[in-house]
Amino acid sequence: MGVELGEVFDLALNNSLFRNKGVLQTRYTPDSIPHRDKQIKSIAAILASVLRGERPSNLFVYGKTGTGKTLSVQYVRDELLKKAENLGVDVRFEYLNCKLKKVADTEYRILAALINQLGGNVPSTGLPTDKVWSKFIELVDKKKQLIVFIFDEIDQAVKKMSDGFLYSLTRLNQELSLAQISLIGISNEVTFLENIDPRVRSGLGEEEFIFHPYNAIQLQDILKERCFEAFKEGVVVDGVIAKCSAYAAREHGDARRALDLLRIAGELSERDGKKKIEEEYIDLANLKIEKDKILDIVEGEPKQFQLVLYAIMGLTKKRKDVERFYTGDVYNYYQDVCGQTKTDVLTQRRISDILAEIDMLGLINAKVVSKGRHGRTREIKLSIPSNLFNKVEAILVDSLGL
Repeated sequence: MGVELGEVFDLALNNSLFRNKGVLQTRYTPDSIPHRDKQIKSIAAILASVLRGERPSNLFVYGKTGTGKTLSVQYVRDELLKKAENLGVDVRFEYLNCKLKKVADTEYRILAALINQLGGNVPSTGLPTDKVWSKFIELVDKKKQLIVFIFDEIDQAVKKMSDGFLYSLTRLNQELSLAQISLIGISNEVTFLENIDPRVRSGLGEEEFIFHPYNAIQLQDILKERCFEAFKEGVVVDGVIAKCSAYAAREHGDARRALDLLRIAGELSERDGKKKIEEEYIDLANLKIEKDKILDIVEGEPKQFQLVLYAIMGLTKKRKDVERFYTGDVYNYYQDVCGQTKTDVLTQRRISDILAEIDMLGLINAKVVSKGRHGRTREIKLSIPSNLFNKVEAILVDSLGL
């Protein structure tokens, strides 16, 4: 017998709390960015030389997630492009998010994505990397032009390969006869530049900016501005914005987290047929985001991390009567999975380090225990909620090609 969904659809049609939900989503670019005037003006001053047809310095922007880095760079880019068009200056900006799946795994894939954006085409695999570089240079240097490449979450790309690609890019102008390029790197890791080759650092970080986390008062200003456009009048009750801001301020001043909380609270209130968003729905939204965060962590981590986590999950499924495992059990299972995926096996000591990372992220509970004369080991228990087990497993199977 079919499920009667008419009431569900009618509720969705007749009880919308939103005026424009897109205002609360990541891809939205607001007309103003509160509390970032100083950074925006400084970035604009550096990039303004493109309006004279001159190559600006390479720029590196870093700060924690949700501190307005990408938004500020994109805002300056959009304003510069408008001005350049009025002046008849030939400049283009090419943006690439290095966290996107199947983009930043290898130098080849990044180049293929950039070639595609520049109007060219190469197969997703199969060509020698030097041929792909040649194609990229050919497209860049086909005419006198200035291209600014924006690499968002650049730390993710370097984590998966190396900084050799960045070194080549920072030296590329020496090989160009007509065009010139500049680079803007954006990173969520504030220590990123400290961990790369000094030659790359000197080339990439000619100008550096740090975006500090927002405090609770600043977050309230951002939310108030977006609320006015996002929701119908009177929908958000007193205290909701302050609670959202307090949650996000605890999460390193993450404005994106605050906006997500508000949007999800609105969606949950709608589904329950509420006419207003009450404070309790911020708590419910926070629980939902925590679950989604686990999936994001698993998807974004390097292959060896995923292999170890998959081994722990495999043991958990295989030995349902056993709650905890030891490092040696995980290592043996991990070796089997490496064989299936044709991946190099790391030493047990390195796997212990990865187990500590997984523990720190809260995906497992790992307690160091003594085994007497056999030394010390970790007692490991999976901490992923049971309702997320299948989703996490599906992500790992897909990512590892199992």
